[in-house]
Amino acid sequence: LYYSELLNNKWENIEKIAQGNNWFVNWADFPSLCKNGSHIASHWLQKSANGTYDYDIKIAIKNNNNWNTPFIPHRDSIQAEHGFVSMLPLENGNFFATWLDGRNTKLNTHSDTQHDDHGHGHGGPMTLRVAEFDVNGNLSHEKEIDNKVCDCCPTDAALLPDGWVVVYRDRTDKEVRDISMVKKTKDGILQPKKITHDNWEIAGCPVNGPAIASNKNQLAVAWFSAPENKAQVNVIFSKDGGNHFSTPISIDDGNPNGRVDIEFMDANQVLVTWMESIKTAKETHSEIRAKIIHQNGNISDSFTLTRISSSRKSGFPILAKTKNKYYLSWTDALVEKQKIKTAEIIIQ
Repeated sequence: LYYSELLNNKWENIEKIAQGNNWFVNWADFPSLCKNGSHIASHWLQKSANGTYDYDIKIAIKNNNNWNTPFIPHRDSIQAEHGFVSMLPLENGNFFATWLDGRNTKLNTHSDTQHDDHGHGHGGPMTLRVAEFDVNGNLSHEKEIDNKVCDCCPTDAALLPDGWVVVYRDRTDKEVRDISMVKKTKDGILQPKKITHDNWEIAGCPVNGPAIASNKNQLAVAWFSAPENKAQVNVIFSKDGGNHFSTPISIDDGNPNGRVDIEFMDANQVLVTWMESIKTAKETHSEIRAKIIHQNGNISDSFTLTRISSSRKSGFPILAKTKNKYYLSWTDALVEKQKIKTAEIIIQ
């Protein structure tokens, strides 16, 4: 696992974080970085047993130019699935992490069996957990925040003035898999809450999670859904930290694959990216497209950022904002040797 810094429009200072021959490598469940001051936390997934989906989360922190010994943020010691991590930097210098936790899937092998898109059967449901850790890897505030969630949709998280908020694909007993959120305020961690009601009933995980962005107490969430087999990408806003949400805005061009990301541009509008499927007489491929969405419901015309493979090899494109610049990173699987590419998005 490597990382690099973008300096003067060039990727420099390539550095190895970790290596191993027993990692779990997956198109949707991939490593990440989180910077807090002079410290950087990085996570990856490492096999814990011979089962296909038995793996742990490993986190290493860079202190004084050295990467500390990796630690595991979950202390269940159960050989099960742990992944789809999102991390945030906290004001106290610590880090926040949330992840999908499969410890309960190994506790009851005779009930609630499901074969989702990850291709594994299990007992109890997947759960959503959170924890904080300091720059030395010491854990605190460990908690289960939802006891039944979709099995393998990526999570996302954002900071609020008085806490954090996590968005994820939930799961009901009737297999409705809509987007929910949990947030922490000065009063503690609140109960899970649906941000909208798509009522997408699907007996398997679509591997297509939501994305969230925050601007002070404002939130914007983008997500993919397909109720009644009608694929769509939606955006929703909240002006009060997720206490109330506006009416969802459909923003796709008619044939989306999802894999969304979102960033605030200013107090009133966001930039959203997603994958749109393009079908011609000769082939089917996808494009990463973008739109600017205003809170009042105004939507810009879509603009294509790049062509991309429709397959899982292309992974999840990532949108990032630094100062007033926007960057896209993606996996180019259309070439003979796959490459990670980045580009600055120029907004006219």
